[in-house]
Amino acid sequence: MADEERPAQQAEDLTVFVQNLLNQMQTRFQQMSDAILGRIDEMGNRIDELEQSISELMEDAAIEEQRSPMEGGRKF
Repeated sequence: MADEERPAQQAEDLTVFVQNLLNQMQTRFQQMSDAILGRIDEMGNRIDELEQSISELMEDAAIEEQRSPMEGGRKF
């Protein structure tokens, strides 16, 4: 009778092992997914900041262009 219970116990042990392994894999994939999404959000924020900086530089350059001809005219 002990021999008959052994395969059933092994099958149950294997089932528990596989379920635990799948749960661990799911947890790890979720952590990786969260990390990737966090990095994408951070990259998006950096791109927004870069765009803002470029816009400010372009505005500053346009202001300086407008000032330069006037200042140049005053020097003469």
